[in-house]
Amino acid sequence: MNYLEGLNPQQRAAVENTIGPVMIVAGAGSGKTRVITYRVAHLIRTGTDPFNILVLTFTNKAAKEMRERITKVVGAEAKNIWMGTFHSVFAKILRVEADKIGYPSNFTIYDTDDSKSLIRAILKEMQLDDKLYNANFVYNRISSAKNNLISVSEYINNDQIQAEDASNKRPMLGQIYETYTKRCFKAGAMDFDDLLFKTNVLLKNHPDVLNKYQQKFRYLMVDEYQDTNFSQYTIVKKLAAAYQNICVVGDDAQSIYAFRGANIQNILNFERDYPDLKVYKLEQNYRSTQNIVEVANSIIANNKNQLEKNVFSDNEPGDRIKVQRAFTDNEEGKLVAEAIVQERSLKGLLFHDFAILYRTNAQSRAMEEALRKLNVPYKIYGGLSFYQRKEIKDLIAYFRLTFNPSDEEALKRVINYPKRGIGDTSVDRIVVAADQHDKTMWEVICHPHMYLEGRVAAPLKDFATLIQSFQAEAKKNDAYETALYIAQHTGILKELYNDDSIEGRARYENIQELLNGIKEFAEREDIEDKGLAVFMQDVALLTNDDNEKDKNRDTVSLMTIHSAKGLEFKNVFVVGLEENLFPSQLSLSSRTDLEEERRLFYVAITRAEKKLTLTYATSRYRWGTLTTCEPSRFINEINPRYLELDMKPAKSSLLEGNFDDERRTWTSSPQREVFSKPKSATAPKTTSILPKAHIPTPGFAPDQPSAFQTGMEVEHEKFGFGKIINLEGSLPDVKATVFFPGLGNKQLLLKFAKLMIKKD
Repeated sequence: MNYLEGLNPQQRAAVENTIGPVMIVAGAGSGKTRVITYRVAHLIRTGTDPFNILVLTFTNKAAKEMRERITKVVGAEAKNIWMGTFHSVFAKILRVEADKIGYPSNFTIYDTDDSKSLIRAILKEMQLDDKLYNANFVYNRISSAKNNLISVSEYINNDQIQAEDASNKRPMLGQIYETYTKRCFKAGAMDFDDLLFKTNVLLKNHPDVLNKYQQKFRYLMVDEYQDTNFSQYTIVKKLAAAYQNICVVGDDAQSIYAFRGANIQNILNFERDYPDLKVYKLEQNYRSTQNIVEVANSIIANNKNQLEKNVFSDNEPGDRIKVQRAFTDNEEGKLVAEAIVQERSLKGLLFHDFAILYRTNAQSRAMEEALRKLNVPYKIYGGLSFYQRKEIKDLIAYFRLTFNPSDEEALKRVINYPKRGIGDTSVDRIVVAADQHDKTMWEVICHPHMYLEGRVAAPLKDFATLIQSFQAEAKKNDAYETALYIAQHTGILKELYNDDSIEGRARYENIQELLNGIKEFAEREDIEDKGLAVFMQDVALLTNDDNEKDKNRDTVSLMTIHSAKGLEFKNVFVVGLEENLFPSQLSLSSRTDLEEERRLFYVAITRAEKKLTLTYATSRYRWGTLTTCEPSRFINEINPRYLELDMKPAKSSLLEGNFDDERRTWTSSPQREVFSKPKSATAPKTTSILPKAHIPTPGFAPDQPSAFQTGMEVEHEKFGFGKIINLEGSLPDVKATVFFPGLGNKQLLLKFAKLMIKKD
């Protein structure tokens, strides 16, 4: 395969120049992944040992796709490249070098839920106000400290940090951070931030280890470099110091993760670290029409803090970008749903060719309701991950205990699930005894007669024996056989199998799906160690961004713009383009925050291949109050020659008027104001298009779930009169599908729905 053919001159130059520091500025849709993979393939083809190449990504999906592409060029040698997410690669290194920082090689990796659970336990023990010391706030504060490489001692001894905490009436944050760190260490656990923080500690305190990996990783490549934080930046800089064969790839215009600690200055100031830097700009967009690319350019041009580039497209000009206005968010949903149905019918598209992108998750409600009324199938992305479901986390907690019985969060999660007579009081006694005798909870459980009094000793001893039997199974069996044994002998499988409710069946099926996944892992031919411990290492490092649109299911995709990064769709709707929503009200106090919001809009626009529609509402319910909305300033920043304004649903528009090309702003015509009322008015007159509220029949009293049958006419307090067209499930969890004229089908759990059989 001649992998260099088909590359444009800029792409080819970036692929062939492999020595020294390189920055590839990759505009949206410019073939970035192709350049990265071919560059790695070129290194191998020209004699570089793949064991000396490190490629860092932000999702497992990206790493998997790149490795598959490289394999097509160089064959099996691609398996020897060190490639993966920052967290997965450095977790692997930490397991090898764990003893140097006092950790066991089988340390547990705490997810966000584990960390917050531990923080809540610490707050309770310290008798702190959990409203003032909210677990989410504390977790984010500790996370921020670690990502900025601030250790516990540095945090506590930093006068500025202590003064800030004191002024916020949270002077105990340093002590919480210290206790949290000690408890994680005692449990043989690291959280996600530790995987980078501890790697920095390892490389700083052990020059021999740093030198070992500098010699090993002679060529470094970092994807999405604009998303790196200070901790990641420091690791990469240290590893690249010996040979400086470092290549970073990214687009400052798509830096949208400041809330996670990403620092755009890492890419903007890259040349300061490497004065001999070679810069290659990938400016041709192969994804989108010319109009979409020009709209994106006109938006991002308003940002002052950016790398200069001129993104262009040789694709067809395409449709102009439609801007639609609605009276309300519900009408906005209706317009979008109708447009999808019409566009799909006219152009023979599939539902998965469409995506609806929004700034906040709460905006999905109006979209979902409108899609359901038109029977349009859809899927929301960025929701609850499979591995975050309760039943999955329960079984995985048993897996974790099998390999690290000191893991106190896993232990507390399942010590009495399924129930075995070890209640909360007993757990509290175990925690106290462990603290008093400087032991782990597991050590207390294994020898309960030494530390505890009463009848709890017997069930604790049985629990310890159960976990020890799992450890014995794990030593002699592969991942699947061990996992099945644990699922059966914990009683989880039996408990869920005996739950006949709809939810119970779904949970049982999820456990089966987990076991199926483990079986696939155990049957893979490309790995030698097929034990459950290896599978667990992979599971712990799955990122929330590893989901992609499922092309096997024909559904419209709904997601936040943050979740959409890296994806592309033929038709994209960006909804809710209103001031204080997008841009967010929280971003209006500084240029830095506003520019990040504009980059977020840029990302939304560049997801579209063929057609882009922007929508906004002139009124929206926020916090239970109907508020007047103004169109987003971002719409005003678009050159009007690329826009098609569709204002038919309403009487007038802020956007109607003239565009001042020099000042790049819209000027409203005096005779065309949106509302005649002054701005102090609470809401525009939109009552005529809102559905009238149903007034329940006098004496309305819900009937019992057992009274309903298919075909019955019923009344709902809010939705009015309807007809039951289907019943499924068993009491008390029967689910009814009810057709309400004007509203369509609604699925209701009868025990909560408050339905009354219609009286003749």
